[in-house]
Amino acid sequence: MRAGDVPLTAVSTPSGMLWEWLVMAQGLSNAPATFNRLVTQLFRPHPAYAQTYFDDIFVHSRAEHGKSDVENHVEHLRAVLECMHTNKLHANLDKCVFGTEKIPFLGCFIGKRGLRADPAKVKAIVESPVPKNQKDLRKWLGLANYLHKYSANYVEMARPLSNLLKKDAPWCWEVGHDEAFQAVKESLLRASILALPDPDRPFSVVCDASDFAIGCALLQADADGRERVIAFESRQLKAAENNYPVYDKELLAMKYALVKFTVHLLGSKPFVIYTDHASLRTATQSPHLSQRMARWLSFFARYNFEVKYKPGRLNVVADALSRRPDYELAHVTTVTSSVFDLIRAAYAHDDMCVALLRALGSEEFKNSDKELSRRLRASLNRYTLDGGLLYYSTDPEDVPRVVVPHDEDIKYRTLYEVHDTPVGGHLGREKTYGSVSTMYWWLKLYTWVGTYVRTCETCQRTKSSPHAAASLASLPVPAGCWQSISMDFVFGLPKDKAANTGIVVFVDRLSKMAHLAAVPDTIDGEGTASLFLDRVFRQHGLSEAIVSDRDPRFTPKPMVKLNA
Repeated sequence: MRAGDVPLTAVSTPSGMLWEWLVMAQGLSNAPATFNRLVTQLFRPHPAYAQTYFDDIFVHSRAEHGKSDVENHVEHLRAVLECMHTNKLHANLDKCVFGTEKIPFLGCFIGKRGLRADPAKVKAIVESPVPKNQKDLRKWLGLANYLHKYSANYVEMARPLSNLLKKDAPWCWEVGHDEAFQAVKESLLRASILALPDPDRPFSVVCDASDFAIGCALLQADADGRERVIAFESRQLKAAENNYPVYDKELLAMKYALVKFTVHLLGSKPFVIYTDHASLRTATQSPHLSQRMARWLSFFARYNFEVKYKPGRLNVVADALSRRPDYELAHVTTVTSSVFDLIRAAYAHDDMCVALLRALGSEEFKNSDKELSRRLRASLNRYTLDGGLLYYSTDPEDVPRVVVPHDEDIKYRTLYEVHDTPVGGHLGREKTYGSVSTMYWWLKLYTWVGTYVRTCETCQRTKSSPHAAASLASLPVPAGCWQSISMDFVFGLPKDKAANTGIVVFVDRLSKMAHLAAVPDTIDGEGTASLFLDRVFRQHGLSEAIVSDRDPRFTPKPMVKLNA
């Protein structure tokens, strides 16, 4: 203890004696940080072979510089022990392990092949009985979650069990839960040995998203060029995230990967992110960004990475993290849309499409005289012909999309099927564009989608506007008296001698002068017109404008003729 801090450790005993600590004791609030800083600083000259964590020191050696791993290890141990001796640090021989190929450290086993789960913890999970209630399940999942980084498909396997822990979820252990329980055990028994990261080698990340979860893995090539997994990560999508379009879910998986692996990726050498969504390669260059995507892209700017497309059949690591075979459909039937037939027929009326089809070898248009423009000739490699349909893709790795000809009816029909049908669900501009652009392509597609969604009658009637409604405009002030009048009825009054129960009011909008007349509740348009002539026209002449609330007594033919 530092001399000035010794009095701060004084302890009063029942005997009345006051004791002070001369060395650091357990329980002092700053003791762990102070001790860890001391050990780190003392062994800072030996970073290549000695790592420390509080009172644990582990020394690792490999064959290099013409010496065997054992010879180097002896030298490294000698240097570490001399450092401890110089600084009066003592080792407990009973807790020391020398000359082993693997050691337990922080709940796992580290060896020359990599990192693997502690067999004792795996055994405790595998031998656990079936939970009897939510409390037992929560304890078991807590231990299993600690080891989830060793399993490539943990989140989806544990999903039925996690659903049992939701608020107000009834406890009902069914066959599906038992299968998930056993699947988690099997996955941890067959858990991969994770490679140890090497800061001198480049990293790569694979990520993917499904309807239920997102997953990612950090990879690094070893000395033989083989990709080794350093860590798996995955989680279920939250309720709000389930509503994201596919494009945003894939971006969310990318962001999740960067957050989880930031200790390895931030400030490192350039690395590659592999995704099975081709359009993510140009995500940072898109001019159409939602606020959420703009926030994410500002986060991505901290990292030095390149996005590369890898089809799902090749991106097996991340695909397994986010998907489960039992959640896939057993059989898929493809419905051929009539829109494709309309598109094929409309190609003949579009000069650009005819020229492209002729250049691509279409038998139907081989005798056409339409020639490619210079611009189309330069981008001809982006177009392909398949089954009578033109397909467009930005590069060979992009997903081909059907080219829609310059026909307004077909474009509106295409947008109707994506936006207005029950499957479409009248989504907003960005989500509709995301759905359309995965299947179809034409010039200024984004502008078309924006106009279509903005003018959709159903959306206008049922969706609230994000903009505040403008206040009602005031009527202009008349230039003279009785040039513009207001008129209205008041009913529900006591009967007079003539059985009238209401009055009609004529008000000059400039002077506010009013004329009143008693009326029965059965008065019609003809009677209203007669009262207007008698009370207003005879005294002030015909008004230029009459303001009313379109009461049925004001709109019949006599009043309309009078206003005309």
